[in-house]
This record gives sequence, C-alpha cells and structure tokens, in this order.
Amino acid sequence: MTPSLTLRARAEEQAATLPPLLARAEQLAGTVLLGEHGRRRAGLGDDFWQYRPVQAGDSRRMIDWRRSARGDAQFVREREWQIAQSVMLWVDQSASMRFTSGKDLPQKADRARLIALAAAILMIRGGERVGLTGTLLPPRRGNNQILRLAEFFSTDAAEDYGVPEAKAMLPQARALFVSDFMGDLTPLKQAMTKAADRGVRGVLLQVLDPSEEAFPFQGRTIFESMGGTLSHETLKAGELRDRYLTRLATRKDELAQLCRATGWQYHLHHSNETAQAALLWLWQAINRGTG
Repeated sequence: MTPSLTLRARAEEQAATLPPLLARAEQLAGTVLLGEHGRRRAGLGDDFWQYRPVQAGDSRRMIDWRRSARGDAQFVREREWQIAQSVMLWVDQSASMRFTSGKDLPQKADRARLIALAAAILMIRGGERVGLTGTLLPPRRGNNQILRLAEFFSTDAAEDYGVPEAKAMLPQARALFVSDFMGDLTPLKQAMTKAADRGVRGVLLQVLDPSEEAFPFQGRTIFESMGGTLSHETLKAGELRDRYLTRLATRKDELAQLCRATGWQYHLHHSNETAQAALLWLWQAINRGTG
C-alpha cells in the first residue's frame, strides 16, 4: 500500500470512530457563510485588488498593458495579499464540563467541543492553520487536521477543572479558549498574559448551563463536583443563592476585565441557546482579531 493510501486508510479509520461529533460540527459550520478572507494588502495571491501607477523599481513584466492602453500612464495590476493565520485552540475537557441540568440539554463539554470543532473547520477551509495550544498538535491545514482535532475533542480529562496550556504560543497567532472557567483563574491569567506578551490575541468563550445562572435549589441539597472530589451538604440551599450569584457575577467580570487587559474578547454562551448563534459570533470575533 502506498503512503498516500495508508494515510487515507488511517484517516478513514479515525473518522469511523468520530461520526457524531464530526458530522454535527460539519453541519454547524455549513450554517455560517464562509468566503475567502484575504488581508487586503498588495502581494502574493490570486485575487485582483487594485491598479496603481508604475513606480521606480517595477519590472516591465508587472505592467498591465491592457489597462495602460486606456490612457497615457502605465499601471501595475496588484493582487490581494493572502497569508495563512495560525490559530491555537484550548477546549476544557475536565470533569466540570460534563455537567448538564437536564436530559434535554447537552453537557457543557459537548457544546464546547461542537462549537470549537465547527470553528476549526471554518478556519481550516478558509486557509488558516489550526492546532492546539502546547506542542501536542501544532497548527496545520487540511482535512486530516480536522480529524485529529475531532479525535482529541472526543476524550475526557480526569481533573475537576481544566488548565489552559501556555507553552509554545506562536508569536502574532490567534487563540480560542473554551471553558466554563469555574476553577482557579491563576493559570488562565498566566496563559493569557504570556500570550499577550507574544502578540497573541484571542477569544474566551465561557459555556455555562442555565441552572448555573439561575441556582434553582431550595432546602436540603448536596452539591458535588463532577469529579467527585468535592462535596457540600446544606439544609438551606436557598440561603446560598445570593452569595453564589454574586460570586458568579464577579467571576464573569474578572474574565471580561482580563480580556480587556490583554486585548482578547469575551463571550458568554448558555447550553440552552443555539450553537449556531455562538459560532456566528465567534467567527466574526476571530475575523475581527485577524484582520
């Protein structure tokens, strides 16, 4: 078997184990219109940008003789400069993301993976290089990269709360972090500060279950972490509501302030909302950051 056929066989074997997530992400990505997004600068590319008068140093081969024949001046046909942007993804795989408050709602992890993979599909098909933070999966193009991302996003982590990877941040790249951001924010602050120091700009997408906003608990309640390492029992859960909501509001404000300080963008998505709305916002935000 030739190397290309071996690679294809491996890719198809991987795809066979990932149809639900990959198929849903492909369908979701298809709901967002995607066109070529050149950088609107003169240089290498296929798309016409503008004509400009001939300047000193231009070779005769650069002159567009058809346009120049319309008048006395000579013009050069410039093309739109298109260069691939590297985008680094971190999607929280921890136990806290596996929470859902109802059978009719997806787990936070499921929604986070779906949106992140759909965004990756859009970016890769738009010519960008997409990978993971750290060194596990460097940014690349191509359908095989999409399969690798889908494979990674289909695994769970054991820890209660996820920690973003700050290593190997490519200078001037873009980044997308998706999590509930309910754990210690110190590692996140360190990762974003390091990224900002290297010119990396990105997006924080916070995914929450609607019950985490409403806190609909009364009377005797046992609160347990999804990983089972933390447990708290109370006879008057309703009395905790105001304190919890205050802390949640503080947490969201901290995330928004952190984004402002580092040049990132923050967005809150609830798992009972449509994934399409979150993806559309995310796609527009990433494009604003890479223009």
